Amino acid sequence: MSFMGRDMAVDFGTANTLVYVRGRGIVLNEPSVVAVNTDTGGILAVGTGAKKMIGRTPGNIVVVRPLKDGVIADFEIAGRMLRYFILKIHKRRYLARPRVVVCVPSGITG
Repeated sequence: MSFMGRDMAVDFGTANTLVYVRGRGIVLNEPSVVAVNTDTGGILAVGTGAKKMIGRTPGNIVVVRPLKDGVIADFEIAGRMLRYFILKIHKRRYLARPRVVVCVPSGITG
């Protein structure tokens, strides 16, 4: 079943998110930033695209950093960002079932 998915490791960082794929190395290194439309709740940009929008958005678009001080501050946005990064790397979207390891700081609370 290895052809159905890939083994991946995700390092959620306050500044950057890294994604490692077995056999390919680090395939993604992007800022942990998401641009959200407050009127619709839709995500407009993630990563580098969202970082370029900081300070240049109208009132209805908010640029969010879902991780603050090494802790996930906004679970919904962090989950959507993780999903975006996995789907960006995994080309077969309809069969995307990779095994994923997520790195977290050792001193976090439950």
